[in-house]
Amino acid sequence: MPKPARRLLPYLIALLLLLAAAGYAVWRVAYRPNVTAFAEGPAYLYIRTGTGYAAVLDSLQKHELLLEPTTFRWVAEHHDYPTHVLPGRYRLDPGMGNIDLVKMLLFGRQDTVKFELKPFHYLDQLPRKVCGRLETDSFKLELLLGDNEGLQRRYHLDTCTIRTMFIPGQYRLLWNTSAPVFLDSVAARYRRFWTPQRQARADSLKMTRVQVSVLASIVQRETAQPTDKPLIAAVYLNRLRNGQPLQADPTLLWPLHGLGTRKRVLNVDKKVDSPYNTYRHKGLPPGPITTPLPGSLLAVLKPAHNQNLFFCARPDGSGFSDFAETYAQHKLNARRYQHRLDSLGVKR
Repeated sequence: MPKPARRLLPYLIALLLLLAAAGYAVWRVAYRPNVTAFAEGPAYLYIRTGTGYAAVLDSLQKHELLLEPTTFRWVAEHHDYPTHVLPGRYRLDPGMGNIDLVKMLLFGRQDTVKFELKPFHYLDQLPRKVCGRLETDSFKLELLLGDNEGLQRRYHLDTCTIRTMFIPGQYRLLWNTSAPVFLDSVAARYRRFWTPQRQARADSLKMTRVQVSVLASIVQRETAQPTDKPLIAAVYLNRLRNGQPLQADPTLLWPLHGLGTRKRVLNVDKKVDSPYNTYRHKGLPPGPITTPLPGSLLAVLKPAHNQNLFFCARPDGSGFSDFAETYAQHKLNARRYQHRLDSLGVKR
């Protein structure tokens, strides 16, 4: 090796070492995994609407989500994240480095929430169900659900019939979904359910969507057995065609706020002064008594074909019902069921 080259060799080695050290420092700050690994799975960072950068740092440190908070702060501030904080629910995977983490937060690439909307009987139950899983403001949601003119203008429903729009099931929503966007998401699912074929079925029954939902809500409260639902729907449709009152016991409990808490209807309940009292008033009640599942809606759209006008729960506790065309046969079925309740000591 020439003598001048030998003189430069130490400097070249030093330069390479310096570059390697600088590269490692950059890798450590920007790309080295910096998210804490938890045994129970990935962690989530929740950033509420209106939250600032200081609160994000506080949350990261409080829940010990980062291995090196200082390096994250350097990268975040270098990318001007403090002035671009976006709300949401962000999934923090253990392999994430600061660059990936900051970019995810900076561009709002948040994770969705799998939200299951279960059947509910009363409108005031909904905000609690929603706001326990989403950031949605419960007070704003209550105001929207109570705005009769607004509901009619946007969804062509009112405060009494808006519950027909809520079809229970799985929803995937952003955690920071606002109250108006939540209702629009529910409305979108409602529109997807009502395909042209299902609308044609409702038309053949000479029923509106609301009427189908109201009847389906009664069917759902009468039984949890899928095979019995079309049979019960047929009974009520036969009664409607004959101009007979539905005489559906669950509609008596709804105005008494007894759904889900009482197992027996007494004769005194049949005197309740309410448009939901289907013993006093013919036809369907003005609104649903619960939010019907898709299976209950389909049972009304595709009912059984028979002449049954009565049904009664079987006394064996199976959840199935006995059906009858005549009142005489129904009385025998009902007497067996009442004896069963008496033997169990069920008063209410």
